[in-house]
Order: sequence, then structure tokens, then C-alpha cells
Amino acid sequence: MKQWFSKLFDVSFLKFLAVGVLNTLLGAAIMYCLYNLAGWGYWPATLANYIPTSVLSFLLNRSFTFRDKETGWRPAARFAVNIAVCYVLAYGVAKPLVALLFTAAGEKVQGNLSMLAGMGLFTLFNYFGQKFFAFRHKA
Repeated sequence: MKQWFSKLFDVSFLKFLAVGVLNTLLGAAIMYCLYNLAGWGYWPATLANYIPTSVLSFLLNRSFTFRDKETGWRPAARFAVNIAVCYVLAYGVAKPLVALLFTAAGEKVQGNLSMLAGMGLFTLFNYFGQKFFAFRHKA
């Protein structure tokens, strides 16, 4: 069990978190500005966050985190599928969960909390998706 855990959370996890800090800061700035200042809705603001940050994530995680050497379009296609699935799962779960837990909070507060929860869930799902699907590392 310990060997399995150490392979799952190896040095790539720490590198993924380092790249994630950069992505999260950039993505949060985009998402929260669009939602709170520009008046965009929950889904458009969160989606707008993942367009530029996914490109950055692909480039950094492919070369720095997972050191993927596969050529061609397949890694990019798998990465795009991973991002789409993680996005729908994370933000699809976060919004109703926050609405259930914070029923007394206003819609704007719920939206902001949902985005925060969605970012956390997305990061978790995305690590596993990139490691085992997009860049196909074995644990």
C-alpha cells in the first residue's frame, strides 16, 4: 500500500502543484474579475478561466511535470478531453453542493464559493487525469 501511494504522489505531484499555483492565480484573477466585476454568469466566467490556463498547463505540465516525449496530436487531444471532463465534473458538483451547504447565502456569495470549491476539485481531478490519461504515466 505504501509503495502504491508513493508512486501515486511522487515528485510529479509536487511539480504539478507548483505549476498549479501559477495557473490558479492566473485563472482565479480571470474568473473572479469576470464574475464579480464584469457581471458574467457562473458558467461563462469559469469556462473563460480554463481556456488560457489550459494552454499554459499543457505546455508546463507536459515538459516540466511529466516530461512527456510523445509526439503528434494525441497528447493534446487527450489533454483537451481531460480538461473538459474535469471541468464539467468539478464545477458541476461544486455549484449544487455549495447551494445545499450555504442556502442562506446570497447568489453572488454562493457563486464565489462554488468557484473556489470548483477550482479545488478541478485541481484534484486534473492531476489524476493528466498523470494517467493525458500523459499516461503508470503508478
